[in-house]
Amino acid sequence: MASFKKFRVGSKFQLSKVDPADSPFLQGPEAEQPEKLDALAIELDELQNLLHAEGRRKLLLVLQGLDTSGKDGTIRWVFSRTSPLGVRVTAFKAPSDEERAHDFLWRCHAVVPRAGEIMVWNRSHYEDVLVPVVEGWIDKAETQRRYANINDFERLLTETGTVVVKCMLHISKDEQRERLQARVDDPGKHWKFSMDDLSVRKKWDAYQRAYEGALTATSTSYAPWYVVPADSKRHRNLMIARLLVKTLKDMKFQMPPSDPALKGLVVE
Repeated sequence: MASFKKFRVGSKFQLSKVDPADSPFLQGPEAEQPEKLDALAIELDELQNLLHAEGRRKLLLVLQGLDTSGKDGTIRWVFSRTSPLGVRVTAFKAPSDEERAHDFLWRCHAVVPRAGEIMVWNRSHYEDVLVPVVEGWIDKAETQRRYANINDFERLLTETGTVVVKCMLHISKDEQRERLQARVDDPGKHWKFSMDDLSVRKKWDAYQRAYEGALTATSTSYAPWYVVPADSKRHRNLMIARLLVKTLKDMKFQMPPSDPALKGLVVE
């Protein structure tokens, strides 16, 4: 079985050392991979039921990645069998005027998971230490302050019962080109394409550096980052599904005690 340790970000992490085409979690014949993902999705649903029944803790999955890295696809496939009653998804867009009028973490507090719930963030507070850094809107001192603010925020979450799982979906520049071109060539996918995607692509190297800095500064013992090789969509989905199943199993849920009145009860 492949190990997650190789992909967990540490103090000496270098993003360039992670191969986006790596696929250690794709094991066995290609034809069996969809069945494996489906089995994991079913197991994830069962574990979510236990999380809800325990009613004390929460799980937050943070998904970050450049355009076309597959954040939407990950959510669609990994949670394909999970009850929508137990999973919420929030997509972080460019901040609104109201959000910009507050501190950069203000909008995050409103959408943290409730007890017994899985919350998925499609992009997140990390946009505020990526885009502003690449665009030069904040200096190094402010960037470091924001890293510290993020670490404190995530420590608060973990100390109040939230397990935080952070995944950076890592694709190659060539793979992104192919996926963007596929959107251009298919009229049915034009809605997914924006000319801004090309502007961001021109700053590829700057974004790689910004990601490396953010991941290294905010991968902690209580909220670690995992870099997910994502050139293969199936590998991406399988790796994240396995990571979530492992995380939920490690939580070792304690079921609430049964009502004594149920002992021997016969429903007429």
